[in-house]
Amino acid sequence: MVQELTHPAIAPEMRPELEAFWMPFTANRQFKAHPRIFVSAKDMHYTTEDGRQVLDATAGLWCVNAGHCRAKIAEAVARQVNTLDFGPTFQMGHDVVFELADRLVKIAPAGQFDHVFFGNSGSEAVESALKIAIAYHRVRGEGTRTRLIGRERGYHGVNFGGISVGGISTVRKFFGSLLPGVDHLPHTFNLQHQAFSKGQPDWGAHLADELERIVALHDASNIAAVIVEPVAGSTGVLIPPKGYLQRLRQICDKYGILLIFDEVITGFGRLGAPFAADYFGVVPDMITVAKGITNGTVPMGAVFVRQGIYDAFMNAPNNAIEFFHGYTYSGHPVACAAAIATLDIYNEEGLFDRANSLADYWQEAVHSLKGLPYVIDIRNLGLVAGIELEAIPGKPTARAFDAFLRAYQKGLLIRTTGDIIALSPPLIIEKQQIDQIVEMLGEILHDLP
Repeated sequence: MVQELTHPAIAPEMRPELEAFWMPFTANRQFKAHPRIFVSAKDMHYTTEDGRQVLDATAGLWCVNAGHCRAKIAEAVARQVNTLDFGPTFQMGHDVVFELADRLVKIAPAGQFDHVFFGNSGSEAVESALKIAIAYHRVRGEGTRTRLIGRERGYHGVNFGGISVGGISTVRKFFGSLLPGVDHLPHTFNLQHQAFSKGQPDWGAHLADELERIVALHDASNIAAVIVEPVAGSTGVLIPPKGYLQRLRQICDKYGILLIFDEVITGFGRLGAPFAADYFGVVPDMITVAKGITNGTVPMGAVFVRQGIYDAFMNAPNNAIEFFHGYTYSGHPVACAAAIATLDIYNEEGLFDRANSLADYWQEAVHSLKGLPYVIDIRNLGLVAGIELEAIPGKPTARAFDAFLRAYQKGLLIRTTGDIIALSPPLIIEKQQIDQIVEMLGEILHDLP
């Protein structure tokens, strides 16, 4: 195991202030024994508390698409805090939330989405979309449609609905299935047939036909929605096979089932298009987003909804609340200001097109790591990649975590999930920084025990 960087001034026994924070998705004891603390960030780099520069190959946590500490966003947030710090959106409104919603629907896929429902995270966006789906069928007189279909190895946040439709076993181990009436499609990854595919694998479209089996088991009259990530990120960058998403859309149309794309990771340029729905040419009924919507600056989540879904709720009496759901901070003015400034940067700097123009260079760079010790697969699409390592017998996740620690020492931030290294750099990345990421990873992988 790699030796951790330490410094007498930050020895664990001298850092009692670290104890109060129960860190999410973290090995708390390991971290607090050897803390890795960032104190600032700018563009493509973080700065550690001991003054080292760390190249960000993960866009923070899949979210800082425009790079860190963008002045335009910071200025917009400061103006908003000093103008309207909070405005309720229950029976009231404020100008920035309507402006943002209008801006968002104008970049939505194929002009198909006319309304946006706001929350505060990807988890809340997923929860909102699932509730919209169930309520939609009820207001149309099909109240038996309550069953939800997720996918194995899917990640849809950490709330009750998201965990239930999600399919990551380590998450479900702690909490069980939670909601009744949930089924799962098989995941789309097959190492034997897909290893080292560049872009979408040729094999696997037939896996979508499992939805036909689930419909035959339960009958379509009982199924509300299918939710999938177009590209599964948190489970290790699983790329959809060619034709798979198109086939899911066809089956959902055939049986009147809503199709939800969870684009919390793929939204806002990650694949070189505004949304994965654009990239794949498949229009779902709802899209959940978060992360890149504000460049990670202020928490925000949202659900894009097609016109017919919204209209179905608008038949209530004129003074009645049509949908009993929402959050105190839905459409928070400061988050809206951050999102508007973020959209301006994406547009002014052409960052989605930039990501598209770099995709081929990125693909060849990451695939150059093929052949290094323990690398059993590399997969990529747009500006995202997954490098799967052979697990140490009896010690799953240990090899990738070792690589993570070595990368941090070298000045590179990567993300690991299981024994997979996930990469998703800010869209402002330069070719020389792609080369730098790959060179450092190559050295790390070469030296792994």
